[in-house]
Amino acid sequence: MADLKKNPLTPKMPKFSIWWMYMIIFAALASIWFFDHSAAPVHNLESIDEFEKIVESGGVDKIVIFRNKKEAEAVLSKSATEAEFNALELKNAPGGQGKVAVKYGDTQSFEKKIDAWRNEGVFHGTVSYEDASDYTNLLWTFGPMVLLIAAWIFIMRRMGRGGGADGIFSVGKSKAKVFDKNNDQRVTFKDVAGLNEAKTEIEEIVEFLKNPKRYTDLGGKIPKGALLVGPPGTGKTMLAKAVAGEANVPFFSMSGSDFVEMFVGVGASRVRDLFRQAKEKSPCIIFIDEIDAVGRARGKNANMGSNDERENTLNQLLTEMDGFGSNSGVIILAATNRADILDKALLRAGRFDRQIYVDLPDLNDRVAIFNVHLRNKKVEPNLDVELLARQTPGFSGADIANVCNEAALIAARRNKKVIERQDFIDAVDRIIGGLEKRSKILTDEEKRAIAVHEAGHATVSWHLQYANPLIKVTIVPRGKALGAAWYLPEERQIVPQQAILDEICATLGGRAAEELFLGHISTGAANDLERVTKQAYAMVVYYGMSGKIPNVSYYDSTGQSYGFTKPYSEERAREIDGEVSRIIAEQYARAKELLAAQAKGHGELADVLVSREVIFTEDVEKIFGKRQWASRTDEILHSAETATPPPFTGGDQPKESDHENE
Repeated sequence: MADLKKNPLTPKMPKFSIWWMYMIIFAALASIWFFDHSAAPVHNLESIDEFEKIVESGGVDKIVIFRNKKEAEAVLSKSATEAEFNALELKNAPGGQGKVAVKYGDTQSFEKKIDAWRNEGVFHGTVSYEDASDYTNLLWTFGPMVLLIAAWIFIMRRMGRGGGADGIFSVGKSKAKVFDKNNDQRVTFKDVAGLNEAKTEIEEIVEFLKNPKRYTDLGGKIPKGALLVGPPGTGKTMLAKAVAGEANVPFFSMSGSDFVEMFVGVGASRVRDLFRQAKEKSPCIIFIDEIDAVGRARGKNANMGSNDERENTLNQLLTEMDGFGSNSGVIILAATNRADILDKALLRAGRFDRQIYVDLPDLNDRVAIFNVHLRNKKVEPNLDVELLARQTPGFSGADIANVCNEAALIAARRNKKVIERQDFIDAVDRIIGGLEKRSKILTDEEKRAIAVHEAGHATVSWHLQYANPLIKVTIVPRGKALGAAWYLPEERQIVPQQAILDEICATLGGRAAEELFLGHISTGAANDLERVTKQAYAMVVYYGMSGKIPNVSYYDSTGQSYGFTKPYSEERAREIDGEVSRIIAEQYARAKELLAAQAKGHGELADVLVSREVIFTEDVEKIFGKRQWASRTDEILHSAETATPPPFTGGDQPKESDHENE
């Protein structure tokens, strides 16, 4: 039998297709339509008078009356046929005779006419009565049934298309994609830049899959699962693929939403089928992306006591991961950015033994990520990758990939042969701040107000120890903001209290400058006020940095909300509001005091902004001198050939909108 299968000369049987049934039904209906009719040609007459003339001329041999259609057909004699039809129409006519047909009104009246023709001797033929086949009635009788069957077949095929050849019967089968060691899209740890701690933690799983005897000899057991937790775009999915690529084992990839279906019991069935396939190919890895779609804590959203399909799917998943059955050699990897909402039974040891936090990349990781994404791009020689990494704090790996791609598009738009540093800077500005809107019309009064506001930010931040180094200030509208300032923040692991206060003071510098030098305030500081309010509230409620309410934190790290109540009394709420207002008022007064002392320099800075629309670090340095507090970031900026704008960190808007980019 095997030889026959391998023989190329063996004829292959055609596969059955539902379209065959459609073609057979169509052919049957067509044959009924065509072959039911006689081959004799028929002319339909417009009136009964024409029919009567033919009969009175003696040219009719037979009359057939169709009572259900109130129609009469007359079989003509040969002489009458030759007079009525041409030779081409009579080519296939039986006996060389044709027919004419006419509609009559009343059957009894028509029968009386036939009797009159007999009495007159003009008609000697026979008269017969028949019921004509009514295709309209046939269509209305069987048409709906045929359409219903066709629609049912179509729906079943559509529902079963994603589940394999079994159609509707495969709806409970797993939809996991399988990647093995021969797959062309193989990913290894070399393709995953940064994430050194996460890779170190997960390499033990790879080593166990490669050399399990090393651990089993000591009585160790393979970890059953690892949960990758972190913000979006940090590389959780790619890290899981790299584990499979390094271990050279089959890799089942599936999304949490793939288990959810409109049919009851389908999710649990797909979980069982997934683990059945995994056991057959063990050792292997099952990767469930966005597991929070199916792993949410049970009992949170009770649906009026009805059956919850998602909870049934989760119960089956819990059973398969650590139940009475054995899953030897099957490792579960899952990824989510909402670990706080997962069911506690899913997170316990024995199911997900490890939780690996994949954080946003730090400076060194961003340098490595930039190097990975720049491998296939033509960049200028000696490109300062570290400067690019410092200009993208808080960027994820996906964001950095987008920056590199956007820089390539900008360079191509400018007809450059290589991607230059300025293209990367413009790409960061484009992604975070939006496009420049030089076409937006501003009055001289608005332009001056924006310049005073932005110069206030620059002046205050320049004279504060913990304020982020200023790089660029512009009053050119960009995105939703009419003015913007770029800073290069220091990446601190621990933030002192004074650093937060300095940041609040610098943020309030724009509003303070408006009040001091314009004599009025505007809505342009809406985003500034929102940010400082949140920072001051965090100082009091989360960090315990209040003299009146010291060492108290109401932050809930478990992710469980307090519901409609707050964890403190009304009296404590009033104290919190008072402390927040006090911190903001003190820093606002501090900003006004600093601006009053530097009024001359602020005025010069605002004049330069009005005339040039943009200023850089060296412009501020010429007016105020070098900063008293130097940092690693300052050294990098001074070592650069020209001042360049790093990430867009904030801007100011007029009264049209209360939102800004951060």
